[in-house]
This record gives sequence, structure tokens and C-alpha cells, in this order.
Amino acid sequence: MKLLFQYGQLNTSDMVYRLGTNYVTTLGNLRLLESEGILKNRLSGRARFFRFANTLKARATIKLLEEWEKK
Repeated sequence: MKLLFQYGQLNTSDMVYRLGTNYVTTLGNLRLLESEGILKNRLSGRARFFRFANTLKARATIKLLEEWEKK
């Protein structure tokens, strides 16, 4: 979530590269956050881009990340 906060939107492969994680695990976590209404995605060709949704949960998460960045 911190990466999406910093960059606005990223595709799954970019996040995997930047985090040094497994693709399947990362995509599973992103889909979980999407099912909770925190993220949304759009498909562009074969790339799936994720960003924060415009929901109460997403806005609360963004506020939390903003406070986290202040420290």
C-alpha cells in the first residue's frame, strides 16, 4: 500500500519487482485489498494496474499512510 501511496498506481509486476516478492502472493494480497474496497484495478493489455479506490476504507488507509510518512 505504501508503494501505491507514493506512486499513485502501479502494475502487479512493478510491485513484485520493487518489493522483491512472489507474483502470485502479491496478486493475492492486492485482490484481497480490492475485495475489501481499498484498491481497484484496471486492465491495460496484459498489465493490471492497481490504485486506491474512492471509498471510505481507502480514504482512511490513505490518511493512515499520510500520518505514517510524517514520522
